[in-house]
Amino acid sequence: MKTRRNISNGLILIPKIFLVAVFIMPFYIAIVYALKSPEETMKTGLAFPKHIYWANFTEAIEVSNFWTAAKNSLIITVVSVILLMVVCSMAAYVIARNMRSKFFQSFYYVFLAAMMLPFQVVMLPLYVQLKDTGLLNTRIGMILTICGFQLAYNIFVYVGFIRNIPLEMEEAAYIDGAGKFYTFWKIVFPLMKPIVSSTLILNALSVWNEFQIPLIIAQKPEVRTIPLTQYFFFGQYSIKLNMAFAAFVLAMIPILVLYFVMQKHIIGGVMAGAVKG
Repeated sequence: MKTRRNISNGLILIPKIFLVAVFIMPFYIAIVYALKSPEETMKTGLAFPKHIYWANFTEAIEVSNFWTAAKNSLIITVVSVILLMVVCSMAAYVIARNMRSKFFQSFYYVFLAAMMLPFQVVMLPLYVQLKDTGLLNTRIGMILTICGFQLAYNIFVYVGFIRNIPLEMEEAAYIDGAGKFYTFWKIVFPLMKPIVSSTLILNALSVWNEFQIPLIIAQKPEVRTIPLTQYFFFGQYSIKLNMAFAAFVLAMIPILVLYFVMQKHIIGGVMAGAVKG
């Protein structure tokens, strides 16, 4: 029995090790290439560098105007995440508490349908609209566009959570003379902490890594975000691979730190949603 158990445990362990290797390998490749000189890369391939070549990072920062891109990414991410939290939570509260109304039901189904709409379908009309309104090549244009595409999913998640919050405390607040705005922010919103925390972090990850929307909107260097800086390293006749990976590593550091520090909130939010559902 013990031998069979050891064999079964070994068989279960093999695919786990394989999956871990699959997920870790891209990070390993990025770090190895970022720390090597081009000459050492040609000679040793994926072997760990014998001598760390820090010049890749300094050159990547200079060539790609990295700090400007980082500032743009930070501003767009912070503003978008806060805007999504405020707007989507309030909209979801109104929809969740009025689901018996066909008017609000239709709004909810419109948001569900919007989740299935590919970005490529509205890419050209969006570009024309932003150009006509003067929002092309602006941070505001990117923030509004990103929030527009994130709106449906966030409302969908919030509605599902709010519908499972009991009405008794809200009814007691109404009896005491509280308005809906006060009731939401002082009673309902604190109860939404698990789902708000998880959506905040997931939205931050999504906005920070967004590529398609800045690619369409940010055509001027001064408004480009970090994902767009990779273009500086891939020319028509040459590829600065080591500098590109150095820029990858620099771009990954803030978002990885955020994820590992806040991962318990993501897990807590998902678990809370599962239990309430």
